[in-house]
Amino acid sequence: MSNSESLAGVSAAWALLADLPCVDPALFDRPTLDRLTPHVPAEHAPRFLLLYGSLRDRSFSRLATEEAGRLLTAMGGEVRIFDPRDLPLPDSAPESHPKVQELRSLAQWAEGMVWCSPERHGAMTGIMKAQIDWIPLNVGAVRPTQGKTLAVMQVSGGSQSFNAVNQLRVLGRWMRMITIPNQSSIAKAFMEFDEAGRMKPSAYYERVVDVMEELFKFTLLTRDVAPYLVDRYSERKESAEALSKRVNQRAI
Repeated sequence: MSNSESLAGVSAAWALLADLPCVDPALFDRPTLDRLTPHVPAEHAPRFLLLYGSLRDRSFSRLATEEAGRLLTAMGGEVRIFDPRDLPLPDSAPESHPKVQELRSLAQWAEGMVWCSPERHGAMTGIMKAQIDWIPLNVGAVRPTQGKTLAVMQVSGGSQSFNAVNQLRVLGRWMRMITIPNQSSIAKAFMEFDEAGRMKPSAYYERVVDVMEELFKFTLLTRDVAPYLVDRYSERKESAEALSKRVNQRAI
């Protein structure tokens, strides 16, 4: 593109902004493919944190999560599975509790997550929700989950249902995560695992493979540009206004 063409494009953009009086031109962004293309892609293995929502000795959500972990590892990922045992209920212990600190550290470390809950009384379990509730939207200037990928799964004791995964999707959006389109719901989970705790061959297993493949791909696509993907006009404006106030206060 020549300089004259570039200047013409800038002039046209400013002309369009003139028709947007509520927008601050200095903070308005025109997304470009170049800004979505990492110039120095990360070379380390994609990092995944997996959470499950049951404490039973033979927990099918844990077994499904372990199966997902094996798949992600085989694809080249680095996987951590958080054990929710001894994690206190939200607000019942200080944030300095060792299990809370472990969970939060893993959430910051991860580039993608898998949440797998049993469906109990038509909803995710309290154990699942407690883990998510302990992960804050922000820690100072750091947002542990924003822009990270998420896959949701559930296991059911009866017929196939999607209540838990639907709720997990709502939470993923609330936590500002990139929740992938595909998901897994394993019906009659007690029939889908052998005595060794491994998932049997089935359409349910193949769906888990599909979901992990999709999660891995989305993570590779987004991890290097996640900060730009979730960069928001409203937050840039809020930050600029806060900076202006601080500068003015110092001047006084």
